[in-house]
Amino acid sequence: MADDLTADRLAIRETVENWALFRDAGDWERFRTVWDKDGWMTATWFQGPAEAFIAMSREGFEKGIVFLHFLGGWTCDVAGDRAISQTKMTISQRGLVEGVMVDVVCTGRFYDFFRKCDGRWGIVRRQPIYEKDRLDPVDPAATLKLDPARLAKYPEGYRHLGYLQSAVGLNVKDNLPGLRGAAVAKLYAEGKAWLEGSARPGEPL
Repeated sequence: MADDLTADRLAIRETVENWALFRDAGDWERFRTVWDKDGWMTATWFQGPAEAFIAMSREGFEKGIVFLHFLGGWTCDVAGDRAISQTKMTISQRGLVEGVMVDVVCTGRFYDFFRKCDGRWGIVRRQPIYEKDRLDPVDPAATLKLDPARLAKYPEGYRHLGYLQSAVGLNVKDNLPGLRGAAVAKLYAEGKAWLEGSARPGEPL
C-alpha cells in the first residue's frame, strides 16, 4: 500500500540521517542502532563489519581525528523488505599534510543496501561513491606542496582525501567507486540484484 511505502521510505531516510548525526557526535550506542545485524562498512580507510567500524570510529574520535558528514538529496528504491538508498553527501576531514593544517572536502553519495527485519530497517552494506574532492590550507597564507606521485596513487574522486588519510597513518584503499567506471557499474548491478532477491548484498570491498 502507498501509506506503507511512504512509512518505509521515511524510516530509511531517518536511518540515513541518524548515521551521520550519531557518528559525528560520537553517540556510539545510538550509532549501533542504524545497522542490520550483518552490517558491513566500506570507507577509504576501513572495510569490515559494522561493529568493528564503530570501535575504530570511536578510537579515532577519542584521539581527536575529525571526520564530519553533511547530507543532501536522497532517493530510494524499495522492494518488499529490501531497499537501495542513495544520498548525496560530503565528507570533510581536517589534519596535517606536509606540516600544514588542511581541510579536505569530498563530495559523493552513500549507496546503501537496506533490509527490514523485525519491523526495523537497517543498513546491511554501506558503500560510498567518491565523485570529487579538494584540499585547502586552513590558513590561506600557508604554502603547501604535494607529492605528485603519492597524489596519483588514489582515484580522482578521493585523491586528496587519500593523501591526507595516508599522511595521518591510515591505510587507504585505492579501488573504490567513483562517478564513472567499472567499480561503480558493478555496484549498481549489485544493487539491482539485491532488490531482485540476491542472497548477498554484492561483494563488499
